[in-house]
Amino acid sequence: MLIIGIAGGTGCGKTTVVNQILNQLPEGEVGVISQDSYYKDTSHLSYDERVKINFDHPRSIDFELLETHLKELKKGNTIPQPIYSFVKHNRTGDTVLTHPRKVMIVEGILILTNPELRDMFDIKIFVHADSDERLIRRLKRDISERGRDLDEVLNRYQNTLKPMHQQFIEPMKEYADIIIPNNKYNTVAIDIVKTIINERLV
Repeated sequence: MLIIGIAGGTGCGKTTVVNQILNQLPEGEVGVISQDSYYKDTSHLSYDERVKINFDHPRSIDFELLETHLKELKKGNTIPQPIYSFVKHNRTGDTVLTHPRKVMIVEGILILTNPELRDMFDIKIFVHADSDERLIRRLKRDISERGRDLDEVLNRYQNTLKPMHQQFIEPMKEYADIIIPNNKYNTVAIDIVKTIINERLV
């Protein structure tokens, strides 16, 4: 099994890169695990308490469970990937059965901050995008998909997102094997990734 880690700041275009890779490879050979599924369970907190959590700090991620699940997949076992609700700021209690594949992509803003998880990645990719562009994408997504209002998104960006990006995410570039500038459709970088994957899969 080939494990690829795809990191980068919020709204940088990680999902676009993941989809480009998926489109280049045979169907059924690639599986995707999202870091967002592994936010820690916050059922013991009230909704008002959950809203105050800094979800952009590595402490908010259940890296232990994510590592355990990746190890199980490497052994050929199916795992129950948690389902997370951004509206409720908590896991839903449901899971989705995730099957092992020849290639597993793990994507998320904080996945390169954890040394144990980082060591499990065969290829580490960092997707870079201009900070203004990332903020615009985040605004559009959080308002349309996650029920946030403008003030809430901007406050979170200024108070947690931006400082956490500078402290934890941006420095992770040094661990990346490939840095993809995602200001436009980057076919060269995707072709390089596809070539590496195909060589490893032979």
